[in-house]
This record gives sequence, C-alpha cells and structure tokens, in this order.
Amino acid sequence: MSKNSAITIVKKYANRRLYDTGRSSYVTLDDLAEMLREGHDFKVIDAKTEKDLTQSVLTQIIVEQESKESSPNLLPQQFLKEIIKFYGTNMQRFVPIYLNQAMINFVQAQKTIQDQMEQSFGTIMPTDSIPNAEQVQDVTKQNLEAMQQMMQAFMAFTPTTDKKG
Repeated sequence: MSKNSAITIVKKYANRRLYDTGRSSYVTLDDLAEMLREGHDFKVIDAKTEKDLTQSVLTQIIVEQESKESSPNLLPQQFLKEIIKFYGTNMQRFVPIYLNQAMINFVQAQKTIQDQMEQSFGTIMPTDSIPNAEQVQDVTKQNLEAMQQMMQAFMAFTPTTDKKG
C-alpha cells in the first residue's frame, strides 16, 4: 500500500540516531511516522550488524504516539491488556495473523465508505471522513466472525488433554 514500490532503508546507529539513506539525513521517529502516513515504506536496519530492526522501531513509534498528550490514544487500555495476555500462550502465533487481517478489513471498509461518500457528495466531503457507528459495527461484526472461524480452525489442531482425577 505504499505510494511507490521503493523501500527506504533507514540505518540505526549505536547512538540511537536514525539515518534515512534515501534523503541522506538523520530522521526522528516522528519523521518515520509521517513517512508512513504519506504512503512511503521503510526498513530499519542496524548500521553495524545489518539486523532488521523495523518491528522494534514501529513499536517505538506507537509508544511515542500513544504517550503524546495532544492526541487521543488509539489503543484502549483493555485492548493492550488483552494483547499482553496472549504472550506466552499457544495462541500467540495466531494473534498477529488475526490482527493483520482485521486491520486490512478495516482499511478496505474505510476506503469503501470514503468512495461511497465521494460518489454521493462529490469532493465537498473530506476524504478522511469518519464512518458512522453502524458502519463501524458492521466491520467489527465481520472481524469477530472471521476471528471465530479462525479460532475454530486452529482449535482443530490444538491437542486436548484428558483430565481424569
């Protein structure tokens, strides 16, 4: 979903500085967040070991965004607590698959809503308009149904233990 297929390489140095090799300049986490919002993709690598640090840096961006007092939190506390509960369980490997698919569904639904609003109202309406509660409920219902189907499929592969005692 990036604007261009080129992935910018960002090198992270031991002093924690991030260097955008595409622009030949140092960048901040806020700069990387803005790149994503603009549709540009990047990969963060350790300058010395060349280890992929993208996951860690993306997590840092989220933590930084969530800690800003000027903007509302995107991740509710209960959601974060539920995510934490999955660490160390046999479901840990399936949660990312579900969350990724749920986000893809949400983005597609948002795009559909935006397209419908543009067709109905033309360009008068902003393209980042907020869906109504019914539309959000529909997407949530679809995601829950998909999760239930996935859970049923995964449970078929989960060994059961017979507890007699």
